[in-house]
Amino acid sequence: MCGMANAFEKKLLAWYDENRRILPWRENPTPYGTWLSEIMLQQTRVEAGKAYYLRFMEALPTIEDLAKADEDLCLKLWEGLGYYSRVRNLHKAAKILVEECDGELPHDVKELTKLPGIGEYTASAIASMAFGKKEVAVDGNLLRVYSRLEEDATNIKDPKAKEKCRAFFLKKMDERPGDFNQALMDLGELVCLPNGAPKCDACPLASFCKAHQAKKEQDYPVVEKAKTKKEEGRIVFLLQYQGKIAIRKRPDSGLLASLYEFPNALGDKEESWATNYLKEKGLSFLSLVPLGEAKHVFSHLVWKMKGYRVMLDALPKEGDLLFVTKEELLERYSIPSAFSYYLKSL
Repeated sequence: MCGMANAFEKKLLAWYDENRRILPWRENPTPYGTWLSEIMLQQTRVEAGKAYYLRFMEALPTIEDLAKADEDLCLKLWEGLGYYSRVRNLHKAAKILVEECDGELPHDVKELTKLPGIGEYTASAIASMAFGKKEVAVDGNLLRVYSRLEEDATNIKDPKAKEKCRAFFLKKMDERPGDFNQALMDLGELVCLPNGAPKCDACPLASFCKAHQAKKEQDYPVVEKAKTKKEEGRIVFLLQYQGKIAIRKRPDSGLLASLYEFPNALGDKEESWATNYLKEKGLSFLSLVPLGEAKHVFSHLVWKMKGYRVMLDALPKEGDLLFVTKEELLERYSIPSAFSYYLKSL
């Protein structure tokens, strides 16, 4: 068994050394950089994440800098990545690390998971990649590779699949735990593909793969069908007055918490509804022009939006609206990507 495990690891790491992706957090690795990259990539493609990572590290290069930063700056740096609770938890954790740990990340998985926003996967990734701990960071890539290697039909959403995956790779892992995890991640992204036929001819582990030997690669992994997302109609208003645009801050909890948005309301009605709504809100306007329809898909919800540009003839006397210039909007305020279609209309 030890010989097989050693051959498995040698082939995997040799492939990684020759084919690994060149990524900024790998070229100059630090515990903070590893942590930041893993949080960023939880819901973001690697290629899209690189520019965000470099921008964030340039603005806030250390844990101490992150801890001292204003939340609005953190949100602005994160703008477009979505799932903003990730950066809020990153910010909270940095403050805890500065106050309690001299600004240093713990090396132990159990201690890492005590920090906001760090779950079992992220803790294992940090421990292995930053500190050389023998931990398996089980993500979707590892689950897919494992299920094909072992021809395991367990639903990968089932916690049992994760435990079996972890145990399987832990037996194979000996040297360079961080590289071992990253090699499997790259293998899943580049070779053992999630959609369509995997590139088995290029896989260093093909001789170990039961699904490949049975020519059933595309039968794995087994995944439960996704639930139908709830749809919600929204009317979005670009309220403009003397060169300024209205935004407002969302509540401190819930969807897109604490971010800035264009004023909007639940509904999927026609233009007459939008006109009446504005009048009910006491807004006096000169014109209302349709801006078209847009859709944004959240993890559990779909917004189907209609937008209108509204030229006001007076500022509202009261309310939660903040009028800013286009330059201020782009530089200081974090507008969620849900509104990107209408942001372009400016």
